[in-house]
Amino acid sequence: MAAINVTAPFDGSEIGKVQNSNADDIERALAKAHALFQNRDGWIPLPERLDILRRTAEIIKERREELALQAAREGGNPLADSLVELDRAADGVENCVEVMRAEGGEVIPMGINPASMGHAAFTQPEPIGVVVAVSAFNHPFNLIVHQVAPAVATGCPVIVKPAEVTPLSCFSFVEILYEAGLPKDWAQVVVPENRDLSTKLVTDPRNALFSFIGSARVGWMLRSQLAPGTRAALEHGGAAPVIVAKDADMAAAIPRLAKGGFYHGGQVCVSVQRIFAHADIAEDLAAALAAEGDKMKVGDPTEADTEVGPLIRTAEVDRVHDWVTAAVEGGAKLISGGERVSDSCYKPTVLFDPPGDAEVSQKEIFGPVICVYPYTDMDEAIDRANSLDVAFQAAVFTKDMDTAFRAYKRLDGTAIMVNDHTAFRVDWMPFAGARHSGHGVGGIPHTIHEMQIQKMMVLRSDEL
Repeated sequence: MAAINVTAPFDGSEIGKVQNSNADDIERALAKAHALFQNRDGWIPLPERLDILRRTAEIIKERREELALQAAREGGNPLADSLVELDRAADGVENCVEVMRAEGGEVIPMGINPASMGHAAFTQPEPIGVVVAVSAFNHPFNLIVHQVAPAVATGCPVIVKPAEVTPLSCFSFVEILYEAGLPKDWAQVVVPENRDLSTKLVTDPRNALFSFIGSARVGWMLRSQLAPGTRAALEHGGAAPVIVAKDADMAAAIPRLAKGGFYHGGQVCVSVQRIFAHADIAEDLAAALAAEGDKMKVGDPTEADTEVGPLIRTAEVDRVHDWVTAAVEGGAKLISGGERVSDSCYKPTVLFDPPGDAEVSQKEIFGPVICVYPYTDMDEAIDRANSLDVAFQAAVFTKDMDTAFRAYKRLDGTAIMVNDHTAFRVDWMPFAGARHSGHGVGGIPHTIHEMQIQKMMVLRSDEL
């Protein structure tokens, strides 16, 4: 069986190996998962599942530093941020327990008309079936938790395919589940040896729910090929817009916007990308963001003081540089950055007023680049912010309540932050893309709901 060499994006050093999954491996995984779900007498009782998750959270906390270092090495997110990622992961597993402890069905009204007299009805949650999860590289541990832990909580057998460049954190989490008491066939990791096998895994009719984090092109393509009845939960990218009003608290806004744009090298689906700032403050804002970026240490993600790590592939560095260069040639003013730090790292970059048709204005950059556009009319700025086919999280910075509500009401997006950056997230809140940016709702409680059906029992009695 072929093996994949897992390399660190920062320096290309080998940090591990994982085995590829061939067609027989994929079939075995699906057959095992399907058989588990079909055998209702063999389902793991809820108290056992909750105990497994409690132990899982404790093990993650015990190995926090080790797991964070692994995530930083394979994904490139700086160690300081990877430690936060591990804290979030443990909290997410505990959140699964909290949600399931409060989960219940509902009583369906009966006896309210002649047809319903003599009846009572209620629902109880039940696992939907086999979950197939395809994950992304940018938070290699916590994203797996978001897809796999709710499946364990709800009692769904789960097959997870990690990003090929960051599989180690996925294997670590699943091994922790086993250590905590989960029978191995209930959570399986596969790394298909080609795209055709990945497609077969996802589109197999035994798959009840397809969970996907990744590019819109791949996500929508796979959804179009799902077997009838398969649910889909898709989390894609965006090009997050921010409105900065003239009255914004600049001292508070600048570090938050810089963090939201440059965190993880901009490789976050809701990274600050397009800032529409009032013309009276736009240039000062761009200069201040540039100064923040210039202060950030770029380099080895395993060093404690690194703030911006590498992009996931050297080809991504080249792509980002090409987009920045094209924007500057098209008329954008380069305020800072615009250059490679190394083959794997790109300097935090601020562009002022790039052309509207530039790639940095039209597409998700997924790199450490912030674009600042001046405006004089807020409604026009909002129209520009809403002009793309993607919509996820957005933000407005202002001291005025009416301005905040005006932006909230008119900005496209599923979450609008007021006086915070677009990448803000806690793992129990709904997290969903609109239009091309996704389908369904993420966040631990919402994923749990997606992985269940509400099964109803109707009782008839003359005593009712």
